[in-house]
Amino acid sequence: MHAHRISKVDWLDILFAGRNKEYGAYELRKTYNKRIMAALIVTLISMSVIFLISVITERLTKKDENTMIQVRDISLTEPIKHEEPPPPPPPKPKTMPLPPVATIAFTPPKVVKDEEVMKPPPEVKEIEEAKVDVKTVEGTKDLGIIAAPIVSKGTQVTAAPVERKDDEDKIFTIVEIDAAFPGGPSAWTKYVQKAIEANLDEFTEADYGTCMVKFIVDKTGKVSKVEAVTMKGSKLAEVATNIIRKGPNWIPAEQNGRQVNAYRLQPVILKDPG
Repeated sequence: MHAHRISKVDWLDILFAGRNKEYGAYELRKTYNKRIMAALIVTLISMSVIFLISVITERLTKKDENTMIQVRDISLTEPIKHEEPPPPPPPKPKTMPLPPVATIAFTPPKVVKDEEVMKPPPEVKEIEEAKVDVKTVEGTKDLGIIAAPIVSKGTQVTAAPVERKDDEDKIFTIVEIDAAFPGGPSAWTKYVQKAIEANLDEFTEADYGTCMVKFIVDKTGKVSKVEAVTMKGSKLAEVATNIIRKGPNWIPAEQNGRQVNAYRLQPVILKDPG
């Protein structure tokens, strides 16, 4: 190919110079742009047709819905029936009070002379037809009907319940939470051990055992009325009551969420070293 014709020749012809142009690749490349344009045109036309169809269908559907909606006036041929309130209950029949029953005054018997009788006693027939009372009243015969008791309606006022407050000075025997030594059981053990060691030379074989000490712990924690319940008269009982009486204040007992006065039973143990 001459040099002056190169600028006028398509690049595809240059690419396939000296090659078989009957091969499919040359034809595909040659018509590529045309096929692209044709595809775009077909796509645009198809989208336009689909859009128009959807618009037309939507308008037709709305038109059909508008034609299907009909408004009708409804007239009531019968008036609305209002339910009448139920009639009031009939008044209770008035009960007529029973006529008074004839009574005869009771005359206590008294032995007197006939000429001194002011008023003779009633005859048996009169007593059978009347009731015996403190005074004589005219009325109907006594038929043996017991009158109904008179019901007292009262004042219709409900009185407030009387609040019962526990006596603040009451001493409880059983409580929800017992009084406790400050510091707990370990502190109590150390406190008792120290007191026993101070009097260790004075103990005898009769002091070995458990001495139960009863005392009162008030709601402030103070201790009072300390006494030995067991091993009375022993050295252990003396030491046990002294360490509680002269010791620190205790933690008060609790009942219903408040601190109260309560009895406390505390053991003091002295073991045989052998």
